[in-house]
Amino acid sequence: MEGQLETLWKDIRDELRQEVPDFKFHIWLEPLEPAGMAGGTLYLRAPEHIRTSVAERYLPLLRRVAERCAGSPLTLEVVGEGWEPPTQRDPAEPPPGREPGLNPKYSFEQFVIGEGNRMAHAAALAAAEMPAQAYNPLFLHGPPGLGKTHLLHAIGRYVHRYGGGMRVRYATIEEFTSEFVGAVRERRTDGFKDSFRSADVVLIDDVQFLAGRERTREEFFHTFNALLDSGRQLVLTSDRPPEELRDLEDRLAERFRSGLVVELEPPGSDVREAILAKRALLDGVDVAPEVLSEIAKTVTSSVRALEGALIRVVAYASLRGQDPTPALVRHVLRRLGARTHTERCEIADIVDAAAREFGVERAAVLARDRRPGVSNARQVAMYLARELTDHSLPEIGRGFGGRNHTTVMHAINRIGEALRTDAALRDAVDNLRGQLARPA
Repeated sequence: MEGQLETLWKDIRDELRQEVPDFKFHIWLEPLEPAGMAGGTLYLRAPEHIRTSVAERYLPLLRRVAERCAGSPLTLEVVGEGWEPPTQRDPAEPPPGREPGLNPKYSFEQFVIGEGNRMAHAAALAAAEMPAQAYNPLFLHGPPGLGKTHLLHAIGRYVHRYGGGMRVRYATIEEFTSEFVGAVRERRTDGFKDSFRSADVVLIDDVQFLAGRERTREEFFHTFNALLDSGRQLVLTSDRPPEELRDLEDRLAERFRSGLVVELEPPGSDVREAILAKRALLDGVDVAPEVLSEIAKTVTSSVRALEGALIRVVAYASLRGQDPTPALVRHVLRRLGARTHTERCEIADIVDAAAREFGVERAAVLARDRRPGVSNARQVAMYLARELTDHSLPEIGRGFGGRNHTTVMHAINRIGEALRTDAALRDAVDNLRGQLARPA
């Protein structure tokens, strides 16, 4: 069994290398080790200083790759260094209740409330306490990284725990689309519909990506109606309000507006410090208040960026046997190209910067122009989009004129390899990182 586990993990690691940029693989995924396998669950052991971040950021990716390599459904858990294999249960004993698809780190207790998210938190809690009675549908919107997904998972976990057996279904629009396409291909659409429409609480993340998907949009519209008509709770998130969702039918946008629409705004400095303090406490990391204050002052874009900055600083200090200090914060975040203002680095920013750096037209980067200079600029921009944004490969592909994720992966791998030997390319990429990290 141990040999099989090592072989499986080797296959998983090889695929993970192809899925993420090298620097992310070395920081977050290379330190993982297989701890054991029991009852269809693969346990991965992670160092304490990265365990929480790996579970929050990479668990869906790890699960997808593991299932692909194993050829069968798997559950994954990221465990600490002191973890011991679970004791064997009586086969007749039912498994303990689980929260399928829900992140155990996202709860209402762990959500830090401030002026920018107070109403969203209250509305989400009300929807969890009284499904389909308080706000239905509930539509949460705001820039990435402000806690929308956290609140979705918190609702699901609350209902799972206190809802008296109510069923919860969580999915991103990417997952909804993938399942729908698979169901159509395999002629099992009834099962697909039932998996969503039979749930008591349905949580859908990133509905902005419905745009441009006509068949998925049609199915989602009917699912939406069926849920509301049958008295089920529906909670949606988006990076913008319903009226700003382009290429979305008016009837669907109108449905989104029919309940409560709430915006989340970036946190103020005091809230940012509180978020960092809570994250440090939950992770068991001893960090001085002045260090947290320096991170909060430097990183202002999102909660996700804040927590990432804290992990970077702690990991950097730990690897060098130093204590985190404000000076170290400034050094690490400048060195790693931290975005230090409220404007997020997005795909459009990267395309503009790459076009200028390589002296090509922006439109050519997004078009099907295969000239070497344009192609190189495009691939560098894709590489940086993977490194500097939180977008998935399909999302990056859509941002580059509707290319598919395999094209994006090819570009990332090519540039990653070229950077090892091409000094001129390294200089250009470093220059772009500096431009994109500089305050606007």
